[in-house]
Amino acid sequence: MTPAQFTHLKYDFRDHVAIVTLDRPEVRNALNAKAYSELESVFRSIQNDEQVRAVLLTGSDPAFCSGEDVKQMMTGPAREQSQARLVAVRPRLTPAAAAIHDCDRPIIAAVNGAAVGWGMEMCLLADIRIASERAKFGEIFIKRGLVTDAPGMMILPRLVGPEKAAELLFTGDVLDAAEALRIGLVSQVVPHADLAEAGFKLAARIATNAPLALRYLKKGLRKASCGDLHEFGGWVSGTLGRLFQTEGHREGMASFLEKRAAHFRGR
Repeated sequence: MTPAQFTHLKYDFRDHVAIVTLDRPEVRNALNAKAYSELESVFRSIQNDEQVRAVLLTGSDPAFCSGEDVKQMMTGPAREQSQARLVAVRPRLTPAAAAIHDCDRPIIAAVNGAAVGWGMEMCLLADIRIASERAKFGEIFIKRGLVTDAPGMMILPRLVGPEKAAELLFTGDVLDAAEALRIGLVSQVVPHADLAEAGFKLAARIATNAPLALRYLKKGLRKASCGDLHEFGGWVSGTLGRLFQTEGHREGMASFLEKRAAHFRGR
């Protein structure tokens, strides 16, 4: 892989650590169709690269990832393609999520700013999360009349407990870095200027260990936590396919684009 292959992310490799940086800073690293595709591609490539022993995932300042690029993904061909996948006879886990989930190398998310919506999902798919003091976290799907993707319902409760996860999912509240640390969502908070170094040092320290044992450890942790993300992701995708047809979702999108409070009527 070379950086020239990607337009919406940067890829670097050193000391057996793959460094993936979301790189659409002008829209706070929001994900459009191409960004989703590049994420899937880079993690599939990492999985096939025996030289990679750990992965560092981060974003170009000022954000980690602000979720989907609503203007691009909720209109035109991108919306039609997304909905076609969600209402398929056998819906499946979001392809980018599947690629990150299927990567058997330890993944460290260095969260440098807002990680909301699908940005939060990426954080949850990582094995370890380190936050800048500027980081913010939010499962804001309910504000758009939708359910979170599979990681929000399967992984978040294991990290922060079922009740706290329910509160975050049901309210769509956004947390700052200090609160994320307090509830166990992240393992540490560091000064913003130190985040990149702290994240890389941790990834590099992990990468000095036996590569095969690391991969089996990750597999073992996943087995111990139970639950099949792919199977559950299919249910989530099918549910999203139905919710995309509702008035509630249309109102959630309209209120976001029009910068006003949403008025939901339960249909």
